Amino acid sequence: MSSSETFRQDFLKFALACDALRFGEFKTKSGRLSPYFFNSGQFNTGAALGALGGFFSDALSAAQLSFDMVYGPAYKGIPLVSTLAIGLAAKGHNVPYAFNRKEAKDHGEGGLIVGAPLTGRVVIVDDVVTAGTSVRESVAIIREHGATPAGVLVMVDRMERGTGEQSAVQQVQLEYNIPVIAIATLNDVMALVSADPALAAHQPKIEQYRAQYGVN
Repeated sequence: MSSSETFRQDFLKFALACDALRFGEFKTKSGRLSPYFFNSGQFNTGAALGALGGFFSDALSAAQLSFDMVYGPAYKGIPLVSTLAIGLAAKGHNVPYAFNRKEAKDHGEGGLIVGAPLTGRVVIVDDVVTAGTSVRESVAIIREHGATPAGVLVMVDRMERGTGEQSAVQQVQLEYNIPVIAIATLNDVMALVSADPALAAHQPKIEQYRAQYGVN
């Protein structure tokens, strides 16, 4: 198993241990009945967040993407961009980070952005890409400050169609011509299930779900 595959599988096992990755039957926002569910809110301790930063930095390093800083959209992206920056620094890649306020501050230091000024090539970090709304808002903010969106980093790519034939990830990549990097994808989830006898019972339902809603 390559190092790339190792950190992806390690992340999914970590997510299982944190109860962030669950198997069963879950109704998604789109109304679909999914055989698995991912809840990033379960990474809710200092140790879990620290480990997550390591996995994020592994995924970003593996992508070999050129970037100057990292950015997290409020609110979920704030702890994520913080732990990503720490994870990168731990691997010898010390870069600035920033996040936005939901409402601009009109006193003190003021403004919409907290942290380092947005400049150069900026990686956006979030938990997942669903409708792509958060990415669109982030791209607009980055461009308004004269910086360039370099890519999007997320935890999981479910690799399933949205309202059309493309996934939300594919739509973002086409619309902005930037890569979307995931720590793990549905392919990795399927590899985890097929390799673990305790999870094997879920494999047929995941395969059926992918056949019905999946994208290439």
